[in-house]
Amino acid sequence: MTKIPALVVGTGFGCRVHVPALRAAGFEVVGLVGTRPDKLERKAADAGIPAFFTDLDEAIEKTGAQLVTIASTPSTHAPLAMKAIARGCHVLCEKPFALDAAEGAALLEAAEQAGVVHMVAHEFRWLPERALFGRAIADSLIGEPRLLVMDQFIPFCADPEARLPGWWFDEASGGGWLGAGGSHLLDQIRAWLGEFDSISARLLTVSDRTDVADDSYSLRFRLANGLEGSMQQSAGAWGPPATLVRCAGSKGTVWIDAGKVMLADKSGTRELEVPEDLRLPVAEASASGRPPSFELGPFTRLCEALHGAITGGAGQSAVAIPTFADGLASMKIMDAIRRSSQEGGALKAV
Repeated sequence: MTKIPALVVGTGFGCRVHVPALRAAGFEVVGLVGTRPDKLERKAADAGIPAFFTDLDEAIEKTGAQLVTIASTPSTHAPLAMKAIARGCHVLCEKPFALDAAEGAALLEAAEQAGVVHMVAHEFRWLPERALFGRAIADSLIGEPRLLVMDQFIPFCADPEARLPGWWFDEASGGGWLGAGGSHLLDQIRAWLGEFDSISARLLTVSDRTDVADDSYSLRFRLANGLEGSMQQSAGAWGPPATLVRCAGSKGTVWIDAGKVMLADKSGTRELEVPEDLRLPVAEASASGRPPSFELGPFTRLCEALHGAITGGAGQSAVAIPTFADGLASMKIMDAIRRSSQEGGALKAV
């Protein structure tokens, strides 16, 4: 397998997930990019990365990197991606890959004109239960899909004293749970069922905080194919996590229950078996002995698809690959959500 030289921007999620996933997929991580030299030196040494930089242009020039992956603060995503594209590098960018649709459109245009491979880090498309859920719909196991409900409560930031990066609650920096968690689910809905038509939404802060970016949202939507849906998600809710993902169609219903995909129709209720092509690789513990992050398996599949797109040497991905075009589509939906929330939940076209 061709070892493609890659740079990783970001010392948090970048080191924890990007680096091992890239290596597992056949990339060579040649450098780490960040803002603090002391932290960079320590993180690079811990991860066995040979060089570190505080300037992306210098990093690309000195390492000859062909790929840049970006896992920094959301407000820096677009400027960094533009730098990488201008240098002729392929780009994998964390979500949300831009602050709004206008910035996203500029990124997509630049990447297409440069002829580079461009992808957004929607690795959860490769979660077996989500991929199988989508395949059940695509295979018409529920007939015509007509209603989708997605609700989730998690205590991720319920405690106002929880140690989290400051940008998580700073709108100017791209913070807020809509971008952090909602972007994944909006992308997933599009991958399963197609484009959004209209939306009514409210952004909320459920945790005991004031004057900060959202930690929750509530929305209703209609897709271009006529499906009606609702989605509520809170990262600021105390208590054990609770999730509901269910799609009802004209001939059946499919849902996810504790990682299992269930189907009910006229013949009864049954669990759908995960086929081999949707199974994840077994993730190994880190050198420090820590258990692998739950994101590592799907992120490795994402990086495998990226490697194949760059080299042209891999077969078709088991799920659709998320590109900057998908990132732009998500930004248009999030822009409509924000407009709707500002007007008290008014119905907005996407």
